[in-house]
Amino acid sequence: MLTLRAAPPDKSRTRGLVAWASTVAIPRRWAAAAFAICAAFAGGVALFSSDDLHRRWGLVASCAYLAACLAVLAWRSRGIDLALLLSVCGALVAPLFWNAATGRRQPEVSVINRSALQLVHHQSPYQSAASLAAVHDPNAYNPYLPVMSLFGIPRALFGSHVITDPRIWFGLAFLIFFGLALAVAGARHVIRWTLFVAATPVIAFELAVGGTDVPILALMCLGLALLWRQPRYVLAGIALGVASAAKATAWPAVLVAVVLLGVRDGRRPMLIFLGSALLSCAALVGPIAAIWPSALAENTIMFPLGLAPITSAAASPLPGHLIAETGHTGHLIAVALLVAAGLGIGVSLIIRPPRTVPAAAWWLIIGLTLMFTLAPATRFGYFIYPGALLLWLQVSLLGRRWSGTEPGDGGGSPDRALVLTDSA
Repeated sequence: MLTLRAAPPDKSRTRGLVAWASTVAIPRRWAAAAFAICAAFAGGVALFSSDDLHRRWGLVASCAYLAACLAVLAWRSRGIDLALLLSVCGALVAPLFWNAATGRRQPEVSVINRSALQLVHHQSPYQSAASLAAVHDPNAYNPYLPVMSLFGIPRALFGSHVITDPRIWFGLAFLIFFGLALAVAGARHVIRWTLFVAATPVIAFELAVGGTDVPILALMCLGLALLWRQPRYVLAGIALGVASAAKATAWPAVLVAVVLLGVRDGRRPMLIFLGSALLSCAALVGPIAAIWPSALAENTIMFPLGLAPITSAAASPLPGHLIAETGHTGHLIAVALLVAAGLGIGVSLIIRPPRTVPAAAWWLIIGLTLMFTLAPATRFGYFIYPGALLLWLQVSLLGRRWSGTEPGDGGGSPDRALVLTDSA
């Protein structure tokens, strides 16, 4: 009769995964296609963006990506390494340092610089609600949580220099935390993969012109990685707690991680993680919240939700913003849709919770995409979060060290396929 039995691990598939783990082992046509797609994106930015800062990045980066594509095709043995060098230098390092040296930046960089000055001289990174009532510039608000201001401290203390630009420190933080996230998740050739991800438009474009989201998403990846192969609940909680104390976009990662741990590991590990996350976040935000609660609420809650006297300048032709632009009723509808989407995701997490870190990452990718699509004040740049999470997840899955088990999810079980056999 027909029966199902577990087949032994496929050694050829194992070798294939290990081969794909190395950037130099990726088929050249795939590597060339990746750089060609990057070049097409950068070219689109150069042609269609209305922002001069964006267009300049697109022009330089598209040339770098095209050169990287040609290097992969022309040099069989070391073409990918040369392509990495060209793309990192042309799409990331050169535009970033040029913009830092000439003072070209998006408004959020100036917000970070000003909030750091406020923190150094007045012990708070926020202007008071009374002071904000008299201003007419949305950039006078600081919608970030206190940790974000720390990236502007070098400039507040040592003045305007290339090395004190917050984007330089955003970039260093990303390289360190994202590299650690790959290493902890079991990826091979971590330096190459980190440089490749940093050179893609997902990171390079954002970092060259603004970059406030880059260190946050790296900490989110690190927090998830620390819950994967050999769970480190305290360290994961600290990573996500620090990210949550910098920007509210990290809060969904804490929620998803709590659900994952409650289902996979039980109550005690979940409480250890949650306690670490809440304590680390509270230690960083609590003093500001206790002394200047109204300023914190006005800047980080009322302003992002569009309930302050001045609305955010963040705008992209996405559904949430388009609905909010129709008027007061439209804004309320957009907020209601955002809340409804959040509640829907919460219910879905309860009904069908993630049981592995990859599943949790996919919950975040889908949830953040929905949230940014429906937010009343939104930018296309916010999609760096789902994009970078997807890159981290795929690189970690392709580049994990093969051990015969799915890494980190409770040790897992051997990766064995069910095959159909005919037995008497």
